[in-house]
Amino acid sequence: MRAPSRGFTMLEVLVALMIVATALIASLRAVGSLTANSDGLRTHMMATWSAENRLVQMRLSKVFPPIGKTSYDCPQGDLPLSCEEEVIATANPRFRRVEVSVYEVAHPERRIIKLVQLVLNS
Repeated sequence: MRAPSRGFTMLEVLVALMIVATALIASLRAVGSLTANSDGLRTHMMATWSAENRLVQMRLSKVFPPIGKTSYDCPQGDLPLSCEEEVIATANPRFRRVEVSVYEVAHPERRIIKLVQLVLNS
């Protein structure tokens, strides 16, 4: 009579390896998703800073902006951004509506953020 063998069969080892491999693949996909999300949040934050910088600059200069649309580069750090500023007349002639839209230079068709501010002619 043969003594029962101890250990795992080849099939059991392969099943265990498949389970571990599946878990590792799922973990890698989750990490990749988090990294992509982090890049998007960074881009959004930098675009917000660019638009806010322009609006604060306009507020501090105390110059009543002329009506019209202008485009200019507004990079933040190593991120090349392009800003579009539009000044619109309002029903009250003492106010102007200023809209600053920010685009990534690599994808100019996709607006990242748009900030709006009213400017008073004092």
